[in-house]
Amino acid sequence: MPSVSAHVALTLAQHIDAVFGVMGNGNAYFLDAIETQTDAVFTAVRHEQGAVVAADAHFRASGRIAAGTSTYGAGFTNTLTALAEAVQAHVPLVLVVGDEPTSGPRPWDVDQIALASAVGARTYTVGRADAAATTVIAIEHALTYRVPVVLAIPYDVASLEAGPVAEAPAPRIPAPLAPRGDFAEGMLDEIADALGAAERPFLLAGRGAWLASAGAALGELAELTGALTASSALGRGVFPASEFDLGVTGGFGADGAMELVRTADVAVVFGASLNQFTMRFGELFAPGTRVFQVDIAPAATHPHVGGFVRADARVAAEGIVTRLRSRSGDSSAWRETVDVVAARAYAPGDDLAPDGRLDPRSAARRLGELLPDDRVVVSDGGHFIGWANMYWPVAAPDRMMMVGTAFQSIGQGWPSVVGAALARRESTVVLTSGDGGGLMAIADLESAVRAAAGRGIAVIWNDAAYGAEVNLYGLKGLAEAPMRIPEVDFAAFGAAVGAEGVVVRTLADLDRVATWAKEDAASRRFLLLDLRISGDVIAPYQQEIIRVNS
Repeated sequence: MPSVSAHVALTLAQHIDAVFGVMGNGNAYFLDAIETQTDAVFTAVRHEQGAVVAADAHFRASGRIAAGTSTYGAGFTNTLTALAEAVQAHVPLVLVVGDEPTSGPRPWDVDQIALASAVGARTYTVGRADAAATTVIAIEHALTYRVPVVLAIPYDVASLEAGPVAEAPAPRIPAPLAPRGDFAEGMLDEIADALGAAERPFLLAGRGAWLASAGAALGELAELTGALTASSALGRGVFPASEFDLGVTGGFGADGAMELVRTADVAVVFGASLNQFTMRFGELFAPGTRVFQVDIAPAATHPHVGGFVRADARVAAEGIVTRLRSRSGDSSAWRETVDVVAARAYAPGDDLAPDGRLDPRSAARRLGELLPDDRVVVSDGGHFIGWANMYWPVAAPDRMMMVGTAFQSIGQGWPSVVGAALARRESTVVLTSGDGGGLMAIADLESAVRAAAGRGIAVIWNDAAYGAEVNLYGLKGLAEAPMRIPEVDFAAFGAAVGAEGVVVRTLADLDRVATWAKEDAASRRFLLLDLRISGDVIAPYQQEIIRVNS
């Protein structure tokens, strides 16, 4: 007869096809059932944090919920940083873990429910009679509230027989949030009036707009109004037309593009939280700009917002389009009077920085020309995040993800490759990481190489330092010794686990990317580029942080 763990596995596999994790005493029976009784694909990682990161990246790359798994105690505590990131990034996933016996904790057990709660994740504990039902409830919770949940299997329950597995109902998913009440409808009228009368209309969209599948409606709205468009860092590519798109706002934005945004007279924001980075620490919009926001948050998320509608981005955008189509009037001619291509341009950089090391700007620009067009970019955290976000355009938000930035953590890059590679099996997965985060997560370098194989590239921005700290605290005169890292040969690290490692000291060394891209993905190796860059070139977004904190 199926065990409690089998009930969890069989029910989970009806809704989830990818599981990532590390085998241990607490999840052994669950993993056995996943492997022998379901069609779900289990991918092993080498550190429990990687199990959650991979499931997180899988959702961001595909929109399909995935699961991570670990044992109890030390295995579970290893997942907490990644779990906190998924909570703050609003990423649904299920973390299946072993837990203390129902008889009480052993010396190596910890209060896992309290620890999960501390980072914002709810725990569901299965029993012998309700394992399948509890599993469905956990999935439903994750999808409804866009958060990770923990599904705990007590140690003494895991292998108990639980009888036949009943067919589980499908999780209930709420309908898109529609504007409710006269005030909300009236605010949509006001937004439509403002856009219709605007001389310089501007639309900004974030990841929430992508999750709402609002791209087509936003594209229609931009066309109707003649608006220029832009996105947050997590919403890149959400607008279907790029010829009037200014790219990313905030510190990753080009100076010319951000100057244009400040001239807008009406700005409408869809599904973007307007955090300090997107808002350039409050300086994105000029004081005279009328700013409206559409979001599923309970209230406006920035004090510069003058009008707020709580609604799904697609539903609201379609409602505004309907209102505008019923009115007469010409659209703005603003977009026809500006040179968007010139406004989006970034500094090209020099071949080498004054210290003789590679200029990260020129390296990023050259890589943007060489990387395959089908790329999915996954980013670790650190000073280097500006380079990919500025110089590597992507086709859609699910092709550029930054796992770690919501919780301001580093060391989640390598396992992000694992989840993205399984989610996008035909695409080239490109990791951008620093030497600090790369070393922190080095256990899952092997996992990334194994999972992506010839479809994977890693770009390590190696400046022998924790660059963000050097740029902020080093400039304040604090001791730099703790901020420095002995230069590590990442190319050798990669070769040790089956990748092709290339040390890059000049732009010419990047030509290997062009020849690699022409080779058969089935036979070529994972390519790891160890870029020996200068730490003296400070990314623009970092310069903003320095200015604000100086």
